[in-house]
Amino acid sequence: MSGCSGNCGSCPSAGSCDSQQKQSFLESTNQYSHVKKVIGVVSGKGGVGKSLVTATLAVLFNRKGYNTAILDADVTGPSIPKMFGIHGRATGSDLGINPAVTANGIKIMSVNLMLPHEEDPVIWRGPVLSGVVKQFWTDVVWDEVDYLFVDMPPGTGDVPLTVFQSIPLDGIVIVTSPQELVSLIVKKAYNMAKMMDVPVLGLVENFSYLQCPDCGKVIHLFGKSNAQEVADQLGIPLLAQVPIDPALAALVDEGEFERMTSHSMDNGASALEAALPVSQ
Repeated sequence: MSGCSGNCGSCPSAGSCDSQQKQSFLESTNQYSHVKKVIGVVSGKGGVGKSLVTATLAVLFNRKGYNTAILDADVTGPSIPKMFGIHGRATGSDLGINPAVTANGIKIMSVNLMLPHEEDPVIWRGPVLSGVVKQFWTDVVWDEVDYLFVDMPPGTGDVPLTVFQSIPLDGIVIVTSPQELVSLIVKKAYNMAKMMDVPVLGLVENFSYLQCPDCGKVIHLFGKSNAQEVADQLGIPLLAQVPIDPALAALVDEGEFERMTSHSMDNGASALEAALPVSQ
């Protein structure tokens, strides 16, 4: 398109013009990194448990014997390090930035590992946030990784757009909750992925139900789920319906998430493994 500035984020023709179709914004990873598959975990709005799903997938794939890693792209609301009990600051060398490593070998990079104090707020504008996310891909020495999970910020703003354009995503998982606006919110995330030519691997519904620990009765706190109907409308699989689990919340608070015993996402993890196989 004549007069194109290359800034697709503010262009009304984003996703359709000839200039964007011919130009790639993908960044190369660190020369000492070999990442086989990259899966983004997204949500149309905040507070639906996207980080929980990201962490769960990383743990499950780690238990399957894969080299797994998490790139925490939710820069203004980073929670991944706390979930795994990781504190302190990241180290580096002439080769690049070294990711933190959990007790069971999951590699993690988050802005919390770059701040003087992990409680410090990240009060940065969009271009700075986007630049940090790019650096997590280009400057971190990930080494050998089978599956890298990207915990993306909610919505469809600058940082999610940066991830879609800069990191070679093999697919995304959409996380939602059983509320009235679920169809609208999921479709926004789905349509963004389609505009960016990124495959949607499936839908995960969090907070689906609560099971009484005494009688076993299933209680739908947020009303009857329509996640299956939404998944069918979009032609994507419903990977999992995750219950409210106080035990998981306790492990998050303790920084012991790798001890989690929930099986609600086992089938979903197997479906992703089948959709994006790698050789170990």
